[in-house]
Amino acid sequence: MITVDVELGERSYPIFIGQNLLNKAELLAPYIGKGRVVIVSNDVVAPLYMNKARQLFPLQDVTQIVLPDGEAHKDLDAISHIYSILLAGKFDRNTLLVALGGGVVGDITGFAAATYLRGINFIQVPTTLLAQVDSSVGGKTGVNHPLGKNMIGAFYQPRCVLADTDVLSTLPQREVKAGLAEVLKYGLVYDAKFFDWLAANSRGIGESDSVLLSQTIRTCCEIKAEVVAKDEKESGVRALLNLGHTFGHAIETASGYGNWLHGETVAMGLVMAADLSRRLGWIDIEVARRIRAVLEENFGMPVLPPADVSVEQYLDLMLSDKKAESGKIRFVLLKAIGEGVVDGDIELSLLESTLTAGENLCK
Repeated sequence: MITVDVELGERSYPIFIGQNLLNKAELLAPYIGKGRVVIVSNDVVAPLYMNKARQLFPLQDVTQIVLPDGEAHKDLDAISHIYSILLAGKFDRNTLLVALGGGVVGDITGFAAATYLRGINFIQVPTTLLAQVDSSVGGKTGVNHPLGKNMIGAFYQPRCVLADTDVLSTLPQREVKAGLAEVLKYGLVYDAKFFDWLAANSRGIGESDSVLLSQTIRTCCEIKAEVVAKDEKESGVRALLNLGHTFGHAIETASGYGNWLHGETVAMGLVMAADLSRRLGWIDIEVARRIRAVLEENFGMPVLPPADVSVEQYLDLMLSDKKAESGKIRFVLLKAIGEGVVDGDIELSLLESTLTAGENLCK
């Protein structure tokens, strides 16, 4: 087992990474408290892992909440449903919420914890690659709105994160690939050697080799922990971890939540960000082509955005993005592989060229 610490003073917490962790109740014992436990999951994950998760709390009264699966259900209705169960059951401030699922379940549960009785404790037990490498770490919680993704939420840190790599064996291949988009993001904005390592080991990672996946998760969590410790609320360096997300979130919202997996739209957004960086003269065409090739050829990800999203839709949705400031869209772009930058002064004609490039992105 590997432990990565997120250093946030008195709110610091560990990320436990390894095999067979759902059978190690002793890991969570220091973080449970004396109240009742509520495990929140969805109707795909719960049949697989709810019974095991309940055994992590042998001395507690455990209640379970099972939500519908999918990004389409990441909304205020889900939050209200959790509130209703907690209020009807008279759950108090000693209650511990446990997020058992992927990024959607983690975000919903974290936001419910942040807001119920003005804040109760929660633990993340991520069951997808995307959640284990990214969304379960760092305290971003929230839900979607029809007019914008993740526009309602709070920064609220978990007590700990338990990432059991064994659960990844039940993931569909599409979910594994979607998680790898977030993985590649870390290399692109923060660590060129990690990007090279991912490209060189793409076959084994894509086949879910347990050793390679553990190393991948560890590196991503170490980077994320370092960044969050420096900039918890995304006022500086943490914004770099949104590479590809301004484009990707616009695609998700315009296409309807659930039609694309979050990681798939991030992959598209990474290629669009590389293309725009190339048009700005910050990276050369060969670097942009390599980024697209690693995503598309090495990892088999979708890299071309849907043709039915108009320039007007992109611009409208991106102006509603959380990173927009003073009427300007702020993009995370690349000066090189391993060197990200945030810029809000992008020439509109260059942006429109990227938005309309279609299959010629990075070519």
